Amino acid sequence: MRTTIFSFFLLAGLIFAGCTNKHPKIGLLVHSFETPRWQNDQKYFVNAVKQLGGVALVRVADNNAAMQLEQAKGLINEGVKVLVVIPVNQLTAAKIVDLAHEKNIMVIAYDRLINNCRLDYYVSTDNVRVGEIQAEYLSKIKPKGNYVLIGGPPNDNNSRMLYIGQLNILQPFVARKEINIAFRQFGNYWTTNEGYRLAKAALDSMANKVDAIICGNDAMAIGAIKALKENGLEGKVAVAGQDADAPNIQQIMKGNQSVTVYKRIKTMASTAAELAMHLAKNEPTQPYLSTISNGDRLVPSYLVDAVAVNEGNIEMTVVAEGN
Repeated sequence: MRTTIFSFFLLAGLIFAGCTNKHPKIGLLVHSFETPRWQNDQKYFVNAVKQLGGVALVRVADNNAAMQLEQAKGLINEGVKVLVVIPVNQLTAAKIVDLAHEKNIMVIAYDRLINNCRLDYYVSTDNVRVGEIQAEYLSKIKPKGNYVLIGGPPNDNNSRMLYIGQLNILQPFVARKEINIAFRQFGNYWTTNEGYRLAKAALDSMANKVDAIICGNDAMAIGAIKALKENGLEGKVAVAGQDADAPNIQQIMKGNQSVTVYKRIKTMASTAAELAMHLAKNEPTQPYLSTISNGDRLVPSYLVDAVAVNEGNIEMTVVAEGN
C-alpha cells in the first residue's frame, strides 16, 4: 500500500513538474500605471507570453520602490523562471537582481535600465536617440530662440539618457548663440502635474518668452500645453514629447504639440516576452546587437527603433501598429 501511495505522489510530482516546465511562470514588475502607455506594455507582454505557452504574473508597485522589492520577493517565492522589471528606482532595483540571482532567476530590465548590478538583459529603445529625435525635430522648426527642457525624475536612467540626446543636437546651436537653453529641470514624476508645474515655472521666470519646450514624455507635455494655454501661448510654442499617447496625438492634430516620439511598444513587449520564454526554457536566444553599461557590466541589450510622429505620419506609424 505504501509503495502504491509513494508511486502516486511521485507520478503526480513528475506531471506537475512537466506542466511547470511546459508553461513557465514569467514575472513582470511594473513601476506604475501613471501614464496610459504602461497598460499597453503590460497587455502586449502578457498576451505574447501566453501565445508562447507561458504564464505572466504581473505586479504593480505604484512608484513605491520598497513595495516593488517585496513584490519581487513574492514572485520569486511563487516560482517564476524569469523576472522582467520596469524599475521604480534605477539604483535600488539592483537588490531585486541580487535576490533573483540567489535563486538562479535571470532578470530583464524593460525600458528602464537597472544600474550597478549584474543585470542579465535590457530591452528598450535607444533613449539617447529618442532625445536626439525630439531636439532634431524642434530645432528644424525653431532653429533660434529660448528653449525649455523638462525632464523626468532623476532616479530613472532614461531621464539622463534623453537629456544627453537632446544636448547632442542642441549644443552646436547653443555654441553659435542661436538657441538659448533658458530653463532646464528634472521633475519628480513622469506626470502631467509635473509638466504643468515646471512649464509654469519656466514661463514665469522667462516672462513668457519661450519658443520651444522639450518634455520627457507625453504626460508632461500635456501639462506644458495646459500652462501655455493659460498664458495665451497654446499652438505658438513648439512642444515635443514621447510615447504617442492618444491625448497627445489629438494635440498634434490640433496644432498644439509639434511632435511625439513613438516607441514601438508592441515590438518591445514581444521582444521581452520571447527573450524571457527562451531563458525560462533554457533555449538559445536571438543574438543581441548592442551592449549598454550599467556601471557594473556591459549589459546585452535589445533596442527597438523609435520614430518621430507628427501630423503628417500618424496613420503610417501609430495607427499602422494598432495603437
